[in-house]
Amino acid sequence: MHDFKLIDKDIIMKRNFLFALTLVALVGCQSAYYGAMEKVGIHKRDILVDRVEDTRDAQNEAQQQFNSALEELSALINFNGGELETIYNNLNDQYVASTEAKELVSKRIDNVESVAQALFSEWEDEIDQYSNATFKRNSSKQLSDTKRLYARMLRSMHQSEKKMDPVLAALNDNVLYLKHNLNANAVNAIEVEFKQLKQEIATLIKEVNQSIAESNKFIETLSK
Repeated sequence: MHDFKLIDKDIIMKRNFLFALTLVALVGCQSAYYGAMEKVGIHKRDILVDRVEDTRDAQNEAQQQFNSALEELSALINFNGGELETIYNNLNDQYVASTEAKELVSKRIDNVESVAQALFSEWEDEIDQYSNATFKRNSSKQLSDTKRLYARMLRSMHQSEKKMDPVLAALNDNVLYLKHNLNANAVNAIEVEFKQLKQEIATLIKEVNQSIAESNKFIETLSK
């Protein structure tokens, strides 16, 4: 019994060690990337703006994709003859595409957070190097204002990202239910849930538009 405990501890320690090595390697790769970009005149601030723009565009594409899925579900509910299996396959394709759109948004947000942390850390180090009190005070205020806008933008990004989960769950429920019930009764059952899903997507689009507005505001501020 004690031997098993020792083995478990060894496994946990090895996993933690490998995770730490991976993390160090990742940070090292990012630092090397930022260093290489700075050598060609592209600084962390520029990279952050680009990544915020990428996230904004991914969010916009995601909301369009969720709308397409809703339209496909609407076509199913208004089914009036033909092959139900074809409509099911189309709906399943829309669900898969919606899942991929959400995953891309999450990835883009992670990329924003990564470079933002590096930028703010570098900025704080540079403030400590000032000998001129006025420059130091002005730079500190600018950093504080930028951090505040960033936090607001990031919070909005995560809120819209989270709103995608219940929509995906509902779409998945519909796809799974239809998979084994390709008949009129299944369509009628889904119609009951359609209004709720429609409302959830409307709420999602509202959150995404708010997040896009916050992103545009942040980009404008950082680009001055």
